[in-house]
Amino acid sequence: MTTASDSPRIYLDHAATTAVDPAVAEAMRPYFTERFGNPSSIHAFGQEALQAVETARSRVASLLNADPSEIVFTGGGTESDNAALAGILLTSGASEKAGRLVTTAIEHHAVLAFSEALAERGVRLEVMAPDPGGLITVDAVRRAVAGGATLVSVMHANNEIGTIQPVAEIAAAAAEGGALFHTDAVQTAGHIPIDVRAWGIDLLSVSAHKLYGPKGVGALFVRKGTPFEPFLVGGGQEDGRRSSTHNVPGIVGLGKAAEIAAAVMTAEDERIRGLRDRLWNAIKGRLDGVRLNGHATLRLSNNLNCSFDGVEGESLVIALDLDGIAASTGSACSSRSSGPSHVLTAIGLSADAARGSLRLTLGRNTTAAECDRAADAVVSAVKRLRAMASGGRRA
Repeated sequence: MTTASDSPRIYLDHAATTAVDPAVAEAMRPYFTERFGNPSSIHAFGQEALQAVETARSRVASLLNADPSEIVFTGGGTESDNAALAGILLTSGASEKAGRLVTTAIEHHAVLAFSEALAERGVRLEVMAPDPGGLITVDAVRRAVAGGATLVSVMHANNEIGTIQPVAEIAAAAAEGGALFHTDAVQTAGHIPIDVRAWGIDLLSVSAHKLYGPKGVGALFVRKGTPFEPFLVGGGQEDGRRSSTHNVPGIVGLGKAAEIAAAVMTAEDERIRGLRDRLWNAIKGRLDGVRLNGHATLRLSNNLNCSFDGVEGESLVIALDLDGIAASTGSACSSRSSGPSHVLTAIGLSADAARGSLRLTLGRNTTAAECDRAADAVVSAVKRLRAMASGGRRA
């Protein structure tokens, strides 16, 4: 009998983070040691670093169909989200009008928690509810902005259930109501095509470590002409939009990751979708009391989020880990929370059903054999945990 110790571990938590692509790591390496200049310096060392930063800026812009001048490098997705909201809602004009922010109940905590912090500073906040599939309807946005709004923030695809929002239509509805539009594209940038120009997006957040780049670096797209005030002030880097000495190796890594993603994402999207469906069919075909969470078709190709009757999700994750399978119950950023997922309860799941959820997210290196082994492990663990729970009730 094969055991977890006999087989390589299987990583199915790519929504939490991805491994740095070897080509990305190699592109970064010289900027730690040989090309270590500060891009703000005018000597040759600094200018060499500046050129690397600008090359990366162009690569990220190309991935989004933006102009390089519209890309602001940040310290990651959370900073990009915070900066987008603060940069619009804490401007002098918004402050004079008290500002009004419209967002959703299923946003990442980087948006939700910061929205609540802004509300404590006088920003008026409205939180829209999704439908049972996790979608935000355009009509809901139109109703929300009818009374006037400064900014609408709706994530492109949900990090827990994978539901993809119709952001182009939402952006148009926001514009009709006189509001700017921000989207958290941390889960989609580098995985599915994005066109900020055609979609009418004003601000968009990216994180490198979700697309096989390094942790601790991200980007914020800010459309030309958008009234944006900096979240960090100091040395005036990034044309005054984000002060702090550039993380050159990280920025180079993000740029290289964006370049690679642009070349492979269409083929990878199709391949991973097939594997995800193979995994789901292998699980649901062998278990009763299992349901898919999120939209059945309008979802990220790598995302499988499901709930199992009579099983506690955290126990299932631990059981899978002991069998060599890395999975999660939801967002890594809230994994230490004792409460049920705010995303799953927002789409109508009971607290018990939400606690019985499992998120499996595939990646570039995921194979069919790994999906088959993972399906076997999930089925076995669910049956074992249900048997244990049933025995406990009889006792």
